[in-house]
Amino acid sequence: MTKTKDPYLLSSDKIKDPPLTFGGRLKFLGPSFILSASIVGSGELIATTTLGAEAGFITFWVIIVSCIVKVAVQLEFGKHTILTGETAMQAFNKLPGPVFGKAKWSVWTVLAVMIVKLLQVGGIVGGVAIILNMAIPGIGVPFFCFGIAIIVALMVYRGYYSFIEKFSLIMIGFFTIFTFASLYFLKFTPFQISFDSIWSGLQFKLPKEALATAIGAFGITGVGGDEIIHYNYWCLEKGYAAFTGKNDNSEAWRIRARGWLKVMKLDAIIAMCIYTAVTAAFYLLGAAVLHAQGFVPEGYGMVETLSSMYTESLGPHAKSAFLIGAFITLFSTLFAALAAWTRQITDIFGEIGLIRFSNFEQRKKTIAALAWLIPLLWALLFVFIKLPVLMVLTGGIVGSFLLFLVVYAVFYFRYFRVEPLFKPGFFYDLTLWISILSIFGVGILGIIKLFS
Repeated sequence: MTKTKDPYLLSSDKIKDPPLTFGGRLKFLGPSFILSASIVGSGELIATTTLGAEAGFITFWVIIVSCIVKVAVQLEFGKHTILTGETAMQAFNKLPGPVFGKAKWSVWTVLAVMIVKLLQVGGIVGGVAIILNMAIPGIGVPFFCFGIAIIVALMVYRGYYSFIEKFSLIMIGFFTIFTFASLYFLKFTPFQISFDSIWSGLQFKLPKEALATAIGAFGITGVGGDEIIHYNYWCLEKGYAAFTGKNDNSEAWRIRARGWLKVMKLDAIIAMCIYTAVTAAFYLLGAAVLHAQGFVPEGYGMVETLSSMYTESLGPHAKSAFLIGAFITLFSTLFAALAAWTRQITDIFGEIGLIRFSNFEQRKKTIAALAWLIPLLWALLFVFIKLPVLMVLTGGIVGSFLLFLVVYAVFYFRYFRVEPLFKPGFFYDLTLWISILSIFGVGILGIIKLFS
């Protein structure tokens, strides 16, 4: 039997027994690596380094906690995806609450937040354009903005999952090497990091003057609300739900579901280790060099300020190496974010009645059209505003609020839509509640800060 092409359609011809060994599970990793490509970029190169520049080592713990604490919510979201086969917005549209038109309040809320978050990715487009302008000063930043928008649209508009996954993995390899090489070469500069400095950042202190930046960094680093939602699409397109099949209450289905849940958990945890390590390295760079000199990256001078970490001590050749690494790091976010946004907004359009999401051809055409429209909007916003750090941090704060909605959805999945045979144990629930309370705590601090 020929397998159905539509990755969102659960059919019997797609059912596959899960791998039973650790090595076998490694062969089916992928969704979280696309998230990592998205996460490492705006959060790490811009927001994380800015927080380090403003606060020094003292808020290092914020970054570590931010990366680790949210993964439990991601796992619960992924679990719901595998057991139901629902897209993110289909699941959100089943949350309690009022209906406006054809969709619940929750779907409309996600759409509103995504509109504001255009600013965040617009700031990243600007960051990439600034890097290219530094390399080729004769060409203006606006030209590079729209050039990048066209390139990333060309890469994404056909919508092939396998290409997105492989390209994300390549970029992860590049920026991981770049980040740790950058940290290593600090030992040859006056900004070498001591163990005492790192330890001082693990004392759970948070200065008032660094609160706003810390909240923005918490919203961006690790998996944010939008990345947790995006994880749904990548789990579906990887095939976890299709391999499991529709819930027919059979023992065979339960065995498959348990097996593919193990694969999903391994996928999420390995990726968490990668982006936590890279995020921590970026923070230490900002704290060690920029804070010591009183530099805080802002405006068009953002990347120039960051590159100063090496040029003064290691020479001008270090600037070229930094620009290449910074370009790859930021571009990875644009690529992975656009791939996810096209799917999420198409899903929203399906729930509010603009298209039929279940129609494979109609969905493909909508994804392709959005792959061109969205990056052009990103570029226009940056050319108009010209403040990449402010744009990125604004998106981070809004992303913190989106986490409220995601946490509510996860709470509802866990306690009102849980499959009885997949009810989690005490340790799982404890981890989930630590994640939920941490997210709510930071979100409340954000609201207080905005209105104080």
